[in-house]
Amino acid sequence: MARGDRGAFDELYRRTSPWLAVRLRRRCADEQIVAEVMQETYLAVWRAAGAFAGSAVGGTAVGWLWTIAARRLVDAFRRRAHHAEPPVAAAERAVVPAAEEEALAGTVGGDVGDALRQLAPELREVLRATVLDGLSIRETAVLLRLPEGTVKTRARRARIAMREALT
Repeated sequence: MARGDRGAFDELYRRTSPWLAVRLRRRCADEQIVAEVMQETYLAVWRAAGAFAGSAVGGTAVGWLWTIAARRLVDAFRRRAHHAEPPVAAAERAVVPAAEEEALAGTVGGDVGDALRQLAPELREVLRATVLDGLSIRETAVLLRLPEGTVKTRARRARIAMREALT
């Protein structure tokens, strides 16, 4: 892709677009926003493929892709906030564990897994956005439609609860 290979881009899109769409829908129920974010994300990936530095995101193109998509989603929420109410999060429509939560539960066992499962849902959501998704406090606040102070407080409460559970 970095050399402009359209076939490489098509393969990346074929392999990652279903996963990315599902993950975005877990954060946003508005299909129009999801479609816009998908388009903006892959356009950004195509344009910046030569700048990809695997070591900066743990070495994975998928991590880099999600970071771009998550930031584009936050940007979309900011744009829409000026015109209408933010879209309803998909998590508010249905109570189904996210794929990353299931994967995390399957890979994080023992005391850490138990401590994660014991966290209140609102604390887990903040941890997921800040740790798994790598978002800043401000981006997490926009994404979860919470004041920044609330996100900071929940992140701190989650860290304290995890520390207490693990000691």
